[in-house]
Amino acid sequence: MSPSTVDSPTEGAPMRAIILSGSGRYADPWHPYPDTTERLAAIVGEAGFDVEVREDVDAALATLGDDVRLLVVNAGDPDSPLPEGVDAAASDGATVDDTALAAAVDRGIGILAVHSAASSLRDHPTFHRALGGRWEDDVSWHPPFGEARVHLIGNHPIREGLEDFTLEDERYTGLRLHDVIEPIAEHEEGGFRYPLVWAREFGRSRLVYDALGHDTRSYDSAEHRVLLARALDWLSHVPAPTGGWTGVSPA
Repeated sequence: MSPSTVDSPTEGAPMRAIILSGSGRYADPWHPYPDTTERLAAIVGEAGFDVEVREDVDAALATLGDDVRLLVVNAGDPDSPLPEGVDAAASDGATVDDTALAAAVDRGIGILAVHSAASSLRDHPTFHRALGGRWEDDVSWHPPFGEARVHLIGNHPIREGLEDFTLEDERYTGLRLHDVIEPIAEHEEGGFRYPLVWAREFGRSRLVYDALGHDTRSYDSAEHRVLLARALDWLSHVPAPTGGWTGVSPA
């Protein structure tokens, strides 16, 4: 797909974004969600969106409004251990309801899922279908946190003109694909290449998954912020034009 095939957002339409930040049962001991959400909120705001951060993840999804153009998922596995001092009963307490998210995907919404979102929202089948790949216990893994080389690939408009870069981060490896993706970036581990950033179109909706973003050091990378800005621009053009495209199918 070339940039010329992308619809422009409706003139004067609000650019409203909701960021789901890991809290309650979506928190874990490894990811500083308040800090990374703060960085993401700044990046999303710089992209022209009106940003609302929600820590009551299930309640936010159950009441997702028709005016939300972008959903950002920065949350963890609801089945993971909780951080020290967090009561398991002190989750958001909302009943899981996938109806509003399903309606949003039907009408056309942009979804940016970052890092541990690959293991999040397990009770929301619409998110699972939209994501295209998952962290699977005993299959997926990551090398130790450290220097990560990001290899840009393909000809998606998000990566157009961008070059490979290095940052301090955690590289998710062996994510299990369950649908077609269009790879934007990969990393190399043990002589093999693994998808790191990908895009998807389904109906009138668009998704970008970015496996980077373990902590704020990831967002200290100017190149990573540019990549996210490009992704947010592409995601803002919803409802997307319908039509086929070629991606990578799961093995």
